[in-house]
Amino acid sequence: MQVIEITAFGAPEVLQLCERPQPQLKSGEVLIKVHAAGVNRPDVFQRQGNYPVPPGASDLPGLEVAGEIVDGELGDSGFKKGDLVCALVQGGGYAEYCAAPLAQCLPVPQGLSPLQAAALPETFFTVWSNVFDRAHLAPGETLLVQGGSSGIGVTAIQIAAALGHRVFATAGSDDKCRACEELGAERGINYRTEDFEQVVKAATDGRGADVILDMVGGDYLPREIRALADDGRLVVIALLGGAKAQLDLGQVLRRRLTITGSTLRPRPVEFKAHVAKQLLDRVWPLLASGKVKPVIYKTFPLAQASQAHALMESSAHVGKIMLTLA
Repeated sequence: MQVIEITAFGAPEVLQLCERPQPQLKSGEVLIKVHAAGVNRPDVFQRQGNYPVPPGASDLPGLEVAGEIVDGELGDSGFKKGDLVCALVQGGGYAEYCAAPLAQCLPVPQGLSPLQAAALPETFFTVWSNVFDRAHLAPGETLLVQGGSSGIGVTAIQIAAALGHRVFATAGSDDKCRACEELGAERGINYRTEDFEQVVKAATDGRGADVILDMVGGDYLPREIRALADDGRLVVIALLGGAKAQLDLGQVLRRRLTITGSTLRPRPVEFKAHVAKQLLDRVWPLLASGKVKPVIYKTFPLAQASQAHALMESSAHVGKIMLTLA
């Protein structure tokens, strides 16, 4: 099969089209003939040498795919060979065939193509497990999404808005802010020209956001602490602005704040299976109804994975960047 290998750590050009044998299935896995794969920021970090591959996972990049089940023991899953599914994987998505844990496979939502479905798993699993499971965003509460125009951002905005929450989102241009608003954000906040703390406080009569989803870290932390409502929760899922920050613990104590975070890739299959079940029950109906939709900015053929990574690093996109296979 054709695959994209990381031939050395470095710039996008280190991604090269190569040939490898099809993956050997482990217990509980199925083989997917890949129609499309998502490009995500962790793929870039892995290519740069900053995101180690978990033990036992494929060294090929790619954390989400959609395609046809062609092999594997399906048991009482309800799937059969030939079914179209999308799947969250630990690696190996940039390839013609990909092994995926059966418990991390979900049906292609009604009305969506495999390309659209391939844009779902990484961001939808991440958003649900962090915003709703870890941060417990509750009815009537407000969410602030940092990086609202990213794949994670457009997912978080749409799911939270579809479930009735007020949503605010930061982005790096006025156009991106408008895109966030079109997806359901009450207010897009241009972080280059506006102070998100002031905007959120003003819009909530001084209360602040109940939950903040943060992909920045660094010097955003003290500002986010001030932007949280009492009993608010900050959940950190990436560190684009750095891993170190100063923290006013007095605010945490007096206002009963919670700071948490997580990474998805190393979590066990059992954890991801639990998230998959929640997505199937709570979010897949929103996709089928059109209340939530995949946002795809641009697609590239597999052989042009390096160009896809260059676009990702430019941050010019709104939503997802995808790879397609013939």
